[in-house]
Amino acid sequence: MSNEITLYTNPMSRGQIARWMLEEVGEPYDMVVLDYDVGMKSADYLAINPMGKVPAIVHAGKVVTECAAICAYLADAFPAAGLAPATDGRADYYRWLFFAAGPVEAAITNKALGFAVPEGRERLAGYGTFDHAIDALERAVSGPAWICGDRFTAADVYVGAQVDWGLSFGSIPSRPVFEAYAARLRERPAYKRQKELDNALIAKMQKPA
Repeated sequence: MSNEITLYTNPMSRGQIARWMLEEVGEPYDMVVLDYDVGMKSADYLAINPMGKVPAIVHAGKVVTECAAICAYLADAFPAAGLAPATDGRADYYRWLFFAAGPVEAAITNKALGFAVPEGRERLAGYGTFDHAIDALERAVSGPAWICGDRFTAADVYVGAQVDWGLSFGSIPSRPVFEAYAARLRERPAYKRQKELDNALIAKMQKPA
């Protein structure tokens, strides 16, 4: 019998975030690896995600796309994993989860594309300037443990992936707060499992025929 969750992914993509979240949840899942040129653009997959991008998950017949949404959804769908605070303690959880998915993502992408907000036009950009967004991100992860205090949550998976990847690829500046937060993330067993699984897939895909 197939598992209740199916992950559509490519290991060289943001699919790593969804895989990390699934490893944190601890529920079994099936995986479909799609290539960029054919698999993600097939009619079957476009019926799941019309954007033709990964990741996506299907859980009990329901489709969820967008990494932040996948993290939040899985935390709610599997409460026993303890990856979401109680509803009256979710202010920082929601605030920083969606800040990373919105302003931070836009600021990093625009900088990578060589676009800078013209001086005096900052109000037209949801993130203001790259430096403003990064300074706010630093505030989010400046505590001694996690975004919601002592408790690791799904917000740390998504925000943490932004920080971890940003440091690795130079898309965010190296700062002591970011380095310390990333170091804590990299010690999590689920993070290590995800990296091991996806790195093995990458090595297999890159192996000469």
